[in-house]
Amino acid sequence: MEEDDPVDKLSAEYIDLRNQRERLKQDFSSKDKVFEDRMTEIENSLVDTLTKTGLSSMSTANATIIKRVVSNYNPSNWEAIYQMVDRHKAFGLFFKRLNNANMKQFLSDHPDEYPAGLNVDSRYTVTVKRKSSTE
Repeated sequence: MEEDDPVDKLSAEYIDLRNQRERLKQDFSSKDKVFEDRMTEIENSLVDTLTKTGLSSMSTANATIIKRVVSNYNPSNWEAIYQMVDRHKAFGLFFKRLNNANMKQFLSDHPDEYPAGLNVDSRYTVTVKRKSSTE
């Protein structure tokens, strides 16, 4: 392609911007990790203090500290979860979003099963790949 090819210039600029963003993200992540680690140490110390004093909350001149239980549920038997949800019609236990790739494949395999109320936002996108050094 010619040197003044606008597509070539745009793709080169795109790759440069993507590289700069990645460097910024890495730089931020490494700097932020120091703060994140220290905040975790402080949180653990505050939990220990509240537990030792038998309190669930404490007020200081600077803040109010509240101890709470956070639970994360990670099923190892999805079939049992699906059966329980179906049995109790407890679909609110799931996040309300679809796996786009799986939905696209399902609709391709079952075109007569297009559900009412399914909105589709389709648009063209581009993927910009850096040329390999062997090309």
